[in-house]
Amino acid sequence: MSTTETAIASAEAHSAHNYHPLPVVVASAEGAWMTDVEGRRYLDMLAGYSALNFGHGNRRLIDAAKAQLDRVTLTSRAFYHDRFADFCTELAALCGMESVLPMNTGAEAVETAVKTARKWGYRVKGVPDGMAKIIVASDNFHGRTTTIVSFSTDPEARADFGPYTPGFEIVPYGDLTAMREAMTENTVAVLIEPVQGEAGVLVPPAGYLPGVRELTRERNVLFVADEIQSGLGRTGKTFALDHEGVVPDMYVLGKALGGGVVPVSAVVSSADVLGVFRPGEHGSTFGGNPLACAVALEVVAMLRTGEYQQRAAELGEHLHRELGLLTGGGAVEAVRGRGLWAGVDIAPALGTGREISEKLMEEGVLVKDTHGSTIRIAPPLVISKEDLDWGLDRLRAVLSAR
Repeated sequence: MSTTETAIASAEAHSAHNYHPLPVVVASAEGAWMTDVEGRRYLDMLAGYSALNFGHGNRRLIDAAKAQLDRVTLTSRAFYHDRFADFCTELAALCGMESVLPMNTGAEAVETAVKTARKWGYRVKGVPDGMAKIIVASDNFHGRTTTIVSFSTDPEARADFGPYTPGFEIVPYGDLTAMREAMTENTVAVLIEPVQGEAGVLVPPAGYLPGVRELTRERNVLFVADEIQSGLGRTGKTFALDHEGVVPDMYVLGKALGGGVVPVSAVVSSADVLGVFRPGEHGSTFGGNPLACAVALEVVAMLRTGEYQQRAAELGEHLHRELGLLTGGGAVEAVRGRGLWAGVDIAPALGTGREISEKLMEEGVLVKDTHGSTIRIAPPLVISKEDLDWGLDRLRAVLSAR
């Protein structure tokens, strides 16, 4: 067997089969390119589902991590450390908020947001104990914990993991009327993705997000925005909500916040909302650790320049213009997205999203499928226009080889 085949066989034999990776074994990476164990290079057009917005091995982020590794990496929250205050202050400022509750993974941040909203509902809004309701959207993807899959509509994420956590109302994404009708005096929050990534990079109708903001204010309900995939530059703005001038009550952040170096997530909100917590009621041993804070501080500093958002906007405009030209020819049924982020629906006659992803891999381009017929394109924001065009040329070649 080849080196690749040996590595895959070993992984399949000794790991749980909770993923179905493409058959490539990455050994190193830099910028927008990855190299496998046999020396073949691939253009990364997925960027770790936006965790690698700033590219592989970004020098600023690696240097920040290395400098911190020589000092202190973990104290637990039993003590303060000298990077924590700066991290919370700078991230809050980036978000236009006051308070930060750091965690590690995106799913942990969503769980934290759910707990925050419920506690706020009981302590501030006056909802009777045990009666809090949170409205979510169909086709959502907020993580895979037992509570989160309880309000998923994806059978693969939900089936066989019951009994499910109550307290959630599911309404169609983009349907403001349905959301209004679902609200009661016990509704404490609306939790939505401003762009649904896992669902195929779905952008809601114009006016929907401002409508959600107006409705939640009117009903004294928290607007919780899951910007784990859509935030931190991906759509051409710092946050996807920025495109419609909307500020939520709470941001849920992750993925790119750790720069592809360490897992970092956070809930960012007002002091009044996050102030519902008392010592001992919520926490994380690794949440807000010195290494994570050092890397995330550098991420925030990079975002404050605006250059990555501008790059995503400019390259994103080019990406969508080129992808739009692929529709109407029978190979691509639809293209959606915002910024340097697109969902491309492949015509069923041409193959599944998985099959197209495998063919692109053979051409040296790495993407990933979702929901059967869709491939997602989300390269690192540092990708060059020339490399982006090279990847698009490979996509055209695969789609034309019928």
